[in-house]
Amino acid sequence: MKKLTHDEIGLNRHSPESIPPSDRLPFVGLLDNVRSLYNVGSIFRTSDGALIRKLILTGFTPPPPRREIEKTALGSTRSIPWEYHSSPAEPLRQLKAEGFRLCSLEQTDSSIPYTKLKREQFPLCLIVGNEINGVSADVLSLCDLSVEIPMFGIKHSLNVAVAYGIVLFELSRIWRFAPPT
Repeated sequence: MKKLTHDEIGLNRHSPESIPPSDRLPFVGLLDNVRSLYNVGSIFRTSDGALIRKLILTGFTPPPPRREIEKTALGSTRSIPWEYHSSPAEPLRQLKAEGFRLCSLEQTDSSIPYTKLKREQFPLCLIVGNEINGVSADVLSLCDLSVEIPMFGIKHSLNVAVAYGIVLFELSRIWRFAPPT
């Protein structure tokens, strides 16, 4: 086993212009009042790693360009299509009209483990919320389902960017590698 060099890894890197839309995951991420610039940047970078269709930033979620976002995004704000809306309601209604299922990453009385999601539930919009208050009640009322990450220690939640990454890469695995049923 030999670790790849940065140059060897770079040989397989795409340019934003070279990515066909059909290669993108039929997935949209929506950030509902995520306050940390570093979390926003991390979510951009994770979204690039899974090659999602789009990110939607809403409420007081800070949009690029910001130095703090770029510090963790590492240029992915240029490879992931994104848009900003002051309220999440209109883009969520539009996604629903386009056939997307709206899924919150939130602990609710009807949330299911994220590992129970199926390929048939795509296209999917995953909504993550504020670091303190989570996904807002108004947004939850628009959702079709809610998923959660089972927790086994003394803490009941993960950092929003970490949780987003866990669920996003499971969804990427389901879409790209699980056989359709």
